[in-house]
Amino acid sequence: MAAPGFWDDQQKANKIIAEMKSLKARLDPWQACGKELEELSGLAEITEPSDEASISQLSKDLDSLANKISRIEFTALFSGEHDKSGAILSINAGAGGTESCDWAAMLFRMYVRYAQNKGYKVEVLDYLAGEEAGVKNVTILIKGDYAFGYLKSERGVHRLVRISPFDSNKRRHTSFASVDVIPEVEEDADIQIDEKEIRIDVYRASGPGGQGVNTTDSAVRITHIPTGLVVQCQNERSQLKNKHSAMKVLKARIFEKRQQEQEEKLKTMYSEKQKIEWGSQIRSYVLHPYMMVKDHRTEYETGKANQVLDGELDELIEAYVKFSAVKK
Repeated sequence: MAAPGFWDDQQKANKIIAEMKSLKARLDPWQACGKELEELSGLAEITEPSDEASISQLSKDLDSLANKISRIEFTALFSGEHDKSGAILSINAGAGGTESCDWAAMLFRMYVRYAQNKGYKVEVLDYLAGEEAGVKNVTILIKGDYAFGYLKSERGVHRLVRISPFDSNKRRHTSFASVDVIPEVEEDADIQIDEKEIRIDVYRASGPGGQGVNTTDSAVRITHIPTGLVVQCQNERSQLKNKHSAMKVLKARIFEKRQQEQEEKLKTMYSEKQKIEWGSQIRSYVLHPYMMVKDHRTEYETGKANQVLDGELDELIEAYVKFSAVKK
């Protein structure tokens, strides 16, 4: 940063600054723990064996430090190329009409709360409401360090079992919704899109929104003809802003598709690779006749179903990250 001409290329400079901040975010906690350990070691040396109160406090401080170190060690498991990137998360309701749309809305709320608890920034890129309740599909951008590293474990089909609030006979229903997570691609990533290869359609936004959103043709749908990928954005009042957001998602999806194609070439080496397809749920959320959330990949389960649906996903996500690290 001190080099002459560093600020001549603003985009490159910003990228380097962002990388520096990311590295500092990983290094600073280790240095803080090292300093705290030195201070506790010094206190331990001068504490008298008969001073039970001081020994008890030292024990509590050491336990707290051990927990901090454990949390930092966990982030070291995020070794993927794009783990530190933001995440683009999409939720699609399955077959089942209002039931599945309501389940998709519950998942939407769960991930927004999880992201907010992490201190991440959440931006709704596209939202299509259900006909009676809930949401048919929604796409959100979650920005923050290691958002993709944490949330990539959520990719797959999620199953809900409960007494339906929409059934007058109070029968038990099973609903499905799929979640897709891809990394946010940097603006200067090597993803070139020829204008001749895309079709852009504009239309009037639907669902929640301000007057300017719902009364003008501000929504944008982009079709990438070579791959057949389709993305859309209708959250902003400005057609230009919606186009920019849609292009961001399209670049990320093209990048993800290329990554998947590379993985397919190596599929003989990854015979146990989890397929993301309808009917092969990765996690079940049971609200009746008992409360339980179970991840079918790790076999991890918890009775804190309500807390999980309120965004407390750390235990489930950490179990999967550790499980994946062992499999590698």
